[in-house]
Amino acid sequence: MTKREQLIQAIEEAPEDLVQIMLDFLHRVQINPDSKLRPFGLCKGEFTVPDDFDAPLPEDVLNAFEGQ
Repeated sequence: MTKREQLIQAIEEAPEDLVQIMLDFLHRVQINPDSKLRPFGLCKGEFTVPDDFDAPLPEDVLNAFEGQ
């Protein structure tokens, strides 16, 4: 079964509200076959990631995210 056939089958089996969401998405997305992928490194040197980027957040910040 092709990807197109799989997609059609999934749409046929989807509830109506999900079909509307997919349709809205497709209307918003513009696919340009002539567009080229942007090369890596376009922002090289524009910013630096701090050494502690992936360090645990302080308790007060975690609590704020959790609504406490």
